[in-house]
Amino acid sequence: MPSTHKKVIVRKMDRDSLTGYVAGSNFVSEGKLELLTPSGKVIFIDLKEVKGVYFVRDFGDTEALGRKTFTTRPRIEGLWVRIEFRDNDILEGLMPNDLALLSGEGYLIIPPDTRSNTQRIFVPRSALSSLTVLAVIGGGVRRRKEERDTGQVPMFDEEEAAGS
Repeated sequence: MPSTHKKVIVRKMDRDSLTGYVAGSNFVSEGKLELLTPSGKVIFIDLKEVKGVYFVRDFGDTEALGRKTFTTRPRIEGLWVRIEFRDNDILEGLMPNDLALLSGEGYLIIPPDTRSNTQRIFVPRSALSSLTVLAVIGGGVRRRKEERDTGQVPMFDEEEAAGS
C-alpha cells in the first residue's frame, strides 16, 4: 500500500461508518468521496451523506473523540473554531490560518485531543449548520522594539526625552 493512502473511518449522517483508505490530498472530486475499502474495492460516497472523514492511526481503535472541546486555549497556531453539525453535535478544533489550504468541499480540522486515535477530521460543508471562529492563535506580525543607538552620546534635548 503506498504511503500516500491514509487510514480513515468515514462517519455518515445516518450514524453508519465505513473504514478504508483515501488518497493523501485529493480524495474528493465532483462532490464524491473516493474510498478504497480494506478488501480492495473502490467506492464513491456522496459528500451529502458524510458527517466526517476521520484520519486515524489504527482501524482497531474507535474514531470517537475523548474530548470534543478544548479545556484551555490551544497552543498550536491556527484558527480555533467551533463547528455545529446538522444533527446538533458540536466539535471544536484548529484549522490552518491559510486560505490556500481551504477547499470548496469542506474543512480539515485538528481535534482537541491530539493523543487520541483521530489525528485529523475532514468535515464537508454540507454536514454543518454553523462554523464559528473563536480565536486566531499565534501567527501575528510582531513589531520589533525600537533599538536605541548606544554608540552616540545624547545631546541637548535628547537627555531630557530619554529621562522622561
